[in-house]
Amino acid sequence: MDLLEESIVPEHARAVKAEAREFATEHIEPNAEAHFRSGEYPREILEAGREAGLVAQDVPEEWGGRGFDLAQLLAITEEFYRADAGIALTLQLASFGCEITYEYGSDEQCEEYVRPVAEGEQLSGLAVSEPETGSDLAGMQTRADEDGDEYVLNGEKYWIGNGVEADWVTVYARTGDDEDNRYGNHSMFIVPTDTDGYEAEHIPEKMAMRASKQAHITFDDCRIPAANLIGHEGAGFMLLAEFFNHGRIVVSGHGLGLAAAAIEEAWAFTHEREEFGRTVNEFQAVQHGLADMLTEFESARALAWRACEKVDAGENAGYWAAMTKTNATETATSVAERAMQFHGGRSILDDRRIARVYRDVRIPVIYEGVNEVQRNLIYRQTPN
Repeated sequence: MDLLEESIVPEHARAVKAEAREFATEHIEPNAEAHFRSGEYPREILEAGREAGLVAQDVPEEWGGRGFDLAQLLAITEEFYRADAGIALTLQLASFGCEITYEYGSDEQCEEYVRPVAEGEQLSGLAVSEPETGSDLAGMQTRADEDGDEYVLNGEKYWIGNGVEADWVTVYARTGDDEDNRYGNHSMFIVPTDTDGYEAEHIPEKMAMRASKQAHITFDDCRIPAANLIGHEGAGFMLLAEFFNHGRIVVSGHGLGLAAAAIEEAWAFTHEREEFGRTVNEFQAVQHGLADMLTEFESARALAWRACEKVDAGENAGYWAAMTKTNATETATSVAERAMQFHGGRSILDDRRIARVYRDVRIPVIYEGVNEVQRNLIYRQTPN
């Protein structure tokens, strides 16, 4: 069963998809259960991913990367997440936030910060969410106040991938208080993590994606050069909105990979397990359940690749990105639920891949904008 076959993938993305599958088979799958159990950061796998040229390679060639486009990123993503979501998330977070810098930052910023990430010498991160604010980008309260040729940051960020491990993070902070323009009050900054006033600690263990580490960051009079402002002051919301359109296509790949893993496990188990003198797959109710799972999956994958094309072309990107992110991640939760039911009591055993997948699917419906907010975006941006 090859649910992630390449016929739907644009031809130019098929080679890197094959690279990703080979890497996932050799490095991710064999280590998935161990890292889930231990919760250890998969440094050796990250290094292998760098050596294979599959980490941080969306960075343009001029700054040291391979210049992967959105289709190539989606092709890699569905393969990595089929193998294991926690390790896959660590690999993808290695360059999180770099896109904002290489798309909107200066050449000097790209040379100093983006190139070392592309070349595997540094890790980056993106700090947006706060302890009391998740999806309300206009409501973030961490401040960056200009003081001569510096900005001074104060506040907190939460659920920040690589907040501890990164060499620098892109921080979304408030620089204005115009009540008539609440979408023009925030800016983006590059903040080295060794800056005085930057403190980060790991968030206690999660129920899922345990190989990926998130942090609670505090800024206490954290001073950075004014030159670390990305773009111009007040542009943060719009820069982030564009970034999330691309990110939500990638997150749809998270859902596709997890859904494929759930279906694979359900298919194998029901064709091997015997009940009442026959294999479980011989029962019509099970056949119908598997048929529904496959139909949901194929529909979600078709939408994801159509949305990828639309976003890449800049055609109503917010609409398509929100739609596929919602659909793919909820498809993953749906098929994982059915797969658990088909496994019966064995589904709750820790050594079962389906138990790990079932936990992991709960996370993508939340990050990159909760699906309830995505539905608001879909409705508001529906073409008339």
